[in-house]
Amino acid sequence: MAEKAEKEVNIKLIAIDMDGTLLNKEHQISNENRNAIKAAQDQGIHVVISTGRTRMTLDPLIENLSLNSYLITVNGSEVWDDSLELIERKTLDSDLVEYMWRLKEKHQTYCWAASVDNVWREVFPAEDIHSHEWMKFGFDIEDDRIRELIYEDLSKLGTLEITNSSPTNLEINAIGVNKAKAIEFVCHKLGFTLENVMAIGDSINDLAMIQEARMGVAMGNAQEVVKEAANWISSSHEEDGVAKAIQTWCL
Repeated sequence: MAEKAEKEVNIKLIAIDMDGTLLNKEHQISNENRNAIKAAQDQGIHVVISTGRTRMTLDPLIENLSLNSYLITVNGSEVWDDSLELIERKTLDSDLVEYMWRLKEKHQTYCWAASVDNVWREVFPAEDIHSHEWMKFGFDIEDDRIRELIYEDLSKLGTLEITNSSPTNLEINAIGVNKAKAIEFVCHKLGFTLENVMAIGDSINDLAMIQEARMGVAMGNAQEVVKEAANWISSSHEEDGVAKAIQTWCL
C-alpha cells in the first residue's frame, strides 16, 4: 500500500464523496476545500462529485463550487455531463424495493429510498411501489443484530449491491451499480483510465472507487475497512481532509 502511494501519480480526475468527506459535520464545504478544488480545476484536473445523494439533495450544496465536469449521483446510479444533462441511469427493480419494504416492516426499522423524482423519508408509497422508477433503498438500523439479519437476507438474493454511508445504515442499489463503475464510465468519455484517478471517501459506498482508483484516499474519519483499502489516509472531514489530499497529490 505504501509502495503504491510513493510511485509517481498523474492525476487527471479527482472523485470526491460528499457526506463525511467534502462536507463537515454542519454539512458545509470549508473554504480550504473550495480553494483546493478550484486550484485543481485551474490545473485542468476534472473534479467529479461522486455521492450517494440525489441531485435534489446535492445541488444546493455544490451550486457555488463552479464545477465544470461530470457528476455521479445515487452511488453511481446516475451520471450527469458537464452541462448537467443525464447521460446514464441504472434503476432498481420495483419487486426488490417491495421486498425490502416488507423487510423494513418485519423488523420495524427506519428506511428511506430514492426514486428518479423524489427522496422518500417520512412518507413512503407502499401501496404504489410499482408505479415509481427506483434507484436506491436504504435502512438505518441501530441494532447490530437486526442490521446483520437484513444484510444476510439481502445478500442471499444475489441481485443487489449492498454498501453503507455510515456504520449504522445499509444502502442498496442494483447489482453492479457502484461509484467505481460510474467513474470508469466517465474516464472512458474523457479518454483516460482509472490509473489517472484519485478517489476520496469515508464509507463502504466509497470502497470500490478507492480500491480501483490509482490513488485511493481514505478520510481520517473513514470506516476501518476503507482505511485498510486506501493508498493514503488524509485528515478528517472536520480538518479539511479533501484539501490536504489534493494539495499532497495533485497540486
